[in-house]
Amino acid sequence: MFDRLQAVEDRYERLNELLSDPEIVNNPNKLREFSKEQSDIQETVQVYREYKEAKEQYADARAMLDEKLDAEMKEMVKEEMAELASRIEEYESRLKILLVPKDPNDDKNVIMEIRGAAGGDEAALFAGDLFRMYSRFAESQGWKVEVIEANTTGVGGYKEIIFIVNGNGAYSKLKFENGAHRVQRVPETESGGRIHTSTATVACLPEAEEVEVEIHDKDIRFDAFASSGAGGQSVNTTMSAVRLTHLPTGIVVSCQDEKSQHKNKDKAMKVLRARVYDKYQQEAQAEYDQVRKSAVGTGDRSERIRTYNFPQNRVTDHRIGLTIQKLDQILQGKMDEIIDALIFEDQSSRLESASNE
Repeated sequence: MFDRLQAVEDRYERLNELLSDPEIVNNPNKLREFSKEQSDIQETVQVYREYKEAKEQYADARAMLDEKLDAEMKEMVKEEMAELASRIEEYESRLKILLVPKDPNDDKNVIMEIRGAAGGDEAALFAGDLFRMYSRFAESQGWKVEVIEANTTGVGGYKEIIFIVNGNGAYSKLKFENGAHRVQRVPETESGGRIHTSTATVACLPEAEEVEVEIHDKDIRFDAFASSGAGGQSVNTTMSAVRLTHLPTGIVVSCQDEKSQHKNKDKAMKVLRARVYDKYQQEAQAEYDQVRKSAVGTGDRSERIRTYNFPQNRVTDHRIGLTIQKLDQILQGKMDEIIDALIFEDQSSRLESASNE
């Protein structure tokens, strides 16, 4: 492990030199590539240096015990050594996790798709609840939410809503939301007070950059049409809404959220690129597939991952056996407790896999 850490620190120093090289500074692609690589390993290098410093301090303290010290001084040195030993142990634990290969998509924006599934209007209302929950969580993180497409119902929910969450590390925190979310509550329309169970599905895709997935113009069929509101009433007489069809895969994306056709096309292209990237990754990369099927799971969108029980103010994540009696707070976007637990479980699983290799 320590040979790898030293190699990472050596690489960090080399990147410092490269980023000061005028030839690199004048090459935007190389500058971006090396800056990102340095940023990715910066925390590891910082913790490794703190670890080495603590080890040196421990060695110095131990050497002092061999000197002629009075009882009080010896006791102080022993206390310092105990504190340093505890810090060293913490650093070693952090370094083990930091050396586990990161998901290359973690720093990206995320495209989320929420659809009402079983339960009719109640499922659509629940889809709306989930959208508001994620929007409020995004706001608490300083991220921005952009709606791409929203198919509303007459009762105020969503049959389907697609949106982008823009923010550094958005995918790393939201990727485990993939799957079927179940709600148990008494619908407003239920006069008998019976609890109904409905579901909504959530899909989370990392936003793909053009360099990561090549989509040729000849592979896309572009259609423009007039956007419409609820009930089919025309809300825009211009042909601003767009539909993109990726012919090789059959993936279709529509967008009519903006009044400008150009803006709608740009948004639709982001979603199309993410879906194509996701499809190709699933088909071509066995390692990626293995991660999606891990103990936490980020891939199977038919998997029931979480239950929201309103009568008992309870949320249960079935993958990690976590139950929290704070449903009202979680729906207000206070999701950190669940998300941190999922990330910890994923890191532990990755660490265990790396140790067994």
